Amino acid sequence: MAETTQETRTPPTLALWRRLASKPGGKRLFSTAISLKAPYFSTVLPTVRAMEPGRCEVAAPKWFGVHNHIGTFHAIATCNLAEIAMGMLAEATVPVTHRWLPKGMTVSYVAKAETGLRAVAELPELPTFGAEGVELPVPVTIYDKRGKPITEAVITIWVTPKK
Repeated sequence: MAETTQETRTPPTLALWRRLASKPGGKRLFSTAISLKAPYFSTVLPTVRAMEPGRCEVAAPKWFGVHNHIGTFHAIATCNLAEIAMGMLAEATVPVTHRWLPKGMTVSYVAKAETGLRAVAELPELPTFGAEGVELPVPVTIYDKRGKPITEAVITIWVTPKK
């Protein structure tokens, strides 16, 4: 079986991030653009803080739109934040020759989220993608403003070559 070689072109979302991130208001503009592409993301008012192959960090403020019945950051809103971080990691990591789709999510709510949050999706090592589909588990930890873990998730994505 022939092995698919890794494409060296920069994925378009990562290229846009690199073009905008260092400019005044660039991170906000990038974050708005991803929220327009995936409108549900806008519910947590995300701001991408860092994005590179194998790692992404996204912040979200605590505002009434994410409150639950006790005034803390709603558990499902933390899942949304985790999915944004995973998605941007996937966009930066998966080569342009491949595509990815979320396949499953395992979540543990480890503490009350009483502040704005920061999600960090990080792979222990960068994978190599070949001619066969592969499941890629992406760990995501969500922290409060004091650095305390609030939510821990693993989002599994299915990566296949584009047809």
